[in-house]
Formats: sequence, structure tokens, C-alpha cells
Amino acid sequence: MPLNPLKPYPKRPRLLDFDYRGEYTYFITMSTKNKVQRFCEWVIVAAMIDALKDAADVERFAVDAYCFMPDHIHLLLRGLNERAVLTRFIGRFKQTGGYWFKKRHGVSLWQVSFYDHVLRKDEALRDVALYIFNNPLRKGLVKDFKEYPFSGSFTMDIASL
Repeated sequence: MPLNPLKPYPKRPRLLDFDYRGEYTYFITMSTKNKVQRFCEWVIVAAMIDALKDAADVERFAVDAYCFMPDHIHLLLRGLNERAVLTRFIGRFKQTGGYWFKKRHGVSLWQVSFYDHVLRKDEALRDVALYIFNNPLRKGLVKDFKEYPFSGSFTMDIASL
């Protein structure tokens, strides 16, 4: 059954036999509450990038790609060691960014839950990063993904892709 784009991601358990801990790579999508376009101003996106850096540092993740679309964010994350736990990373990022946003705007930022895809060994990191970076192009926001101001990487030079 397809998801209703106006409703939050369903509260569902993550993969039942997987603990989301260790050196795995994830493609994550998180939406704003009620799909309201919140990521259209640099000041908001910059604060979310700061929250992303904080979560990555504390929770031991590399952020290989991020793209803040107007009403959602895509992330390509890699756990750096056995102590990296995806659910802790997401919790820290959403809490820090959400607190900043609510303090300034008086409303909640995030929808409940998130979509995750654990990359398999045969899925190339570069290909998934390019898929994320090309999202604004597919949505008609830019003619070249390198023009989009709300995408980036903490590990790669996206200008060379």
C-alpha cells in the first residue's frame, strides 16, 4: 500500500533482525511536519547543517551527502565504528534542529519517524550520493545540481562529481 504524502511515515519498527549499529551506510529521508515547506531560507538550513554536524560528531557518523528540499531532507550516512547507532543519530539531529526551530518559530519542525534504507554491498556510495544531489534537478528547482544551495557533503567535494 503506498504512503499518503500528507501523513507522517508510519510508526513502524525498523528492520526486526537488525540493530542499526556499526559500520553500515544508510539512505535516510525525513519530512517536515505536515510537509510544510520549511527549508527555503538559508538561516534555517544553516542551523540544520549545524545540528547535522553535531549529531555526526557525537554519534560517530560520516555525512556523505545531504540535500534539504523544501519539505524534506535526504541524507547519506555511514557509521564510522561499532558504536555508531543510527537511531541515536536521528534522535539527536531531530531534537537539536527541532528545538532550534521551535524556539524561533513556535511550531514543531519534524514529522514522526523517518524512512531508512540500509545500503547493500553492491550499492555504490557515489551513485547514491548523486541520486540525492540530483533531487532538486528532478523537481525542476535547478538546471544543475551544483547550483542548489542546500546540498552538500562533509566528506566529498561535490563540485568534482
